[in-house]
Amino acid sequence: MMKEIRIVSVKNAYNVKIKKCCASCQHKCVENDGTRVCAQMMLKVQPRFKCKLWQMSEGLMKAGMQNGGVVRLRETKEIVIS
Repeated sequence: MMKEIRIVSVKNAYNVKIKKCCASCQHKCVENDGTRVCAQMMLKVQPRFKCKLWQMSEGLMKAGMQNGGVVRLRETKEIVIS
């Protein structure tokens, strides 16, 4: 039986819900082949990976801002990260 990964959400300063995972982290780096590397731990990580060193990325801090922030799904106010 696989263990279910539970994703925790936080809200930014503009009340937009952000999923707390590697995809939304300030420390993520994406290599040419698409794999994610955590710049803090220097490890290859899975997209839904989360750790204690997670910090919201600068772009997601601005999501929902009047001039410059973009929210793609307004009805749920949740950022979709691909």
